[in-house]
Amino acid sequence: MARTNLVGYTREQCERLFEQMGQKPFRGRQLFKWLYNNRQADFQQMTNFSREFRDRLAGDFVIQGLQLDQHQKSADGTEKFLFRLDDGQPLESVLIPDEPRRTVCISSQAGCALACSFCATGTMGLLRNLTVGEIVGQLLFLRGLYGDDCFTNVVFMGMGEPLNNYDNLVAALGIMVDALGLGISRKKITVSTAGVTPKIVKLAQTGLKVRLALSLHSAVQAKREQIMPVARTFKLPKLMEAVRSYAEATGSRVTFEYILFDGFNDSKPDALALAKLVEGIPCKINVLAYNPVPGLDHRRPSDEKVDWFARELYPRTPAVTVRQSRGRDIDAACGQLAARRKV
Repeated sequence: MARTNLVGYTREQCERLFEQMGQKPFRGRQLFKWLYNNRQADFQQMTNFSREFRDRLAGDFVIQGLQLDQHQKSADGTEKFLFRLDDGQPLESVLIPDEPRRTVCISSQAGCALACSFCATGTMGLLRNLTVGEIVGQLLFLRGLYGDDCFTNVVFMGMGEPLNNYDNLVAALGIMVDALGLGISRKKITVSTAGVTPKIVKLAQTGLKVRLALSLHSAVQAKREQIMPVARTFKLPKLMEAVRSYAEATGSRVTFEYILFDGFNDSKPDALALAKLVEGIPCKINVLAYNPVPGLDHRRPSDEKVDWFARELYPRTPAVTVRQSRGRDIDAACGQLAARRKV
């Protein structure tokens, strides 16, 4: 019989498993710590278990991480990792150094169903949801490669819509913030969504209090629908109510991600509409020039236009940051590498 992979087991699942094996629940917590905090894949090294029980674990279970398929490093230090999952599907992660921060951008799905007109991942369609183990496995791989300090921040801005893989997302977040697990501060984790309104409300009720980012890209409903089909279902008025309630429930600022497309959403009326839309919401706005994807019909604006747009926003909005595109020489925009190497 195939052995069960324990990567992805939550603390509660580890406790329950050990109870079923006739052990005390605290033994399950010890296993949980070995899995994520110590990153120990060899049962024989788990010396607070008896030798007999270690043999039993090794006979029935395995601790198996992700398999790297391709690794690229940009001239600016950005690193892209393409993993090949057990069923052959692709998974991408990106490590972005921006001292003193080092941010890892991780995926929640293989492919994506949302079909945003500017996104390489959207051209793949949804291949499948990632498991809990595949989500946290991205972080385990990087820590195994570079050590515990290899990233300071985690953003769910890779392949997929995190809130469309809600249950696995929440379980993975629980492992990430647990002191016995990956031990990452909630303030250092951001879940980015294209705007799945009901799940934003639901995530606020979990008490996880991770940060939220909304991929907005237009404050005009009709324009947003042109580039993001999800906007036809989840319209801006109710979406913004959900975002406002999330900020209130978590006591943290929401980030609005705004990609500028040349000649589409980069005018003064667009800036004014954005300032009005976010009025009264504790937030910051990240403005980013489009990172072109071959075959997709959008153009990158000039750097001068990006700076001008940001100046139009501030001080009308509380905080505005102009983000620089990273890893352009290695196709670091989410989905580009995977789409080229699609099975």
